[in-house]
Amino acid sequence: MMNKSPFPGMDPYLEGEMWPEFHDTLIHQIRAQLMPRLQPKYVALLQKYYVVDELGLGVGSESVKRGIYPDVNVARIKEAIADYETITAAAVELISPVPQKTAVLRLDIRDVANRRLVTALEILSPVNKRGPGFRKYLKKRGALLKTKTHLLEIDLLRAGERIPLIGGELPPAPYYVFLSRFTRRPTTEVWPIALRERLPTVPVPLLPPDSDVPLSLQAAVDACFELVGYQNLLDYRQPPLPPLGQEDWDWVAAVASSTSKIER
Repeated sequence: MMNKSPFPGMDPYLEGEMWPEFHDTLIHQIRAQLMPRLQPKYVALLQKYYVVDELGLGVGSESVKRGIYPDVNVARIKEAIADYETITAAAVELISPVPQKTAVLRLDIRDVANRRLVTALEILSPVNKRGPGFRKYLKKRGALLKTKTHLLEIDLLRAGERIPLIGGELPPAPYYVFLSRFTRRPTTEVWPIALRERLPTVPVPLLPPDSDVPLSLQAAVDACFELVGYQNLLDYRQPPLPPLGQEDWDWVAAVASSTSKIER
């Protein structure tokens, strides 16, 4: 049987412990889709960088309860073994947030002749959307926007901060694609993506006068499911995190029930 998500677009259950694996698989599938359209003038190269993640997990947080990325042990309560009569209280063991270095992959499109960075393609990760990692990402983003490099950002995470823009509010949506062409700055093109929609095909700009290359995000996500079979690894019996509104949850539960795994 063909591996396939039960959802028509983005699978909301991927936003959890499977996210790091899915993120890297998606980057590879996007590269595989683009390369035949880029060669021989351009090449898509994987670029790894590291972000220090403060984690920021607190007692009773949903990420701790559900084992959501990053994966840490839940708080445990253990009875203290008293060596003396005066030591009778139970000890409570909790998790101390410890900074961790997290590797993040992005895709750099370069021209073959000069190795110039033409387009940076970023799939946002949780570490890019919270705390110090978000501030560091914005600083790096700001520096890139001062160059003659296009920036394509794909945000398939409902949790965390959004890319700050001015001139109006973002249309309400769980997912977004942002494209900043160096030839049109400060204008940013935005594609809001509804939970029930298929993921769009978006343009990947190159050097003028070369035409944009189309990127089908839906085809890339479908290829990830076909390769790995995420639908067999995700727990469709529980509501996805972060929580959905009741109407969206009713729809998600109805769709997920087609896997015969969900119990309402």
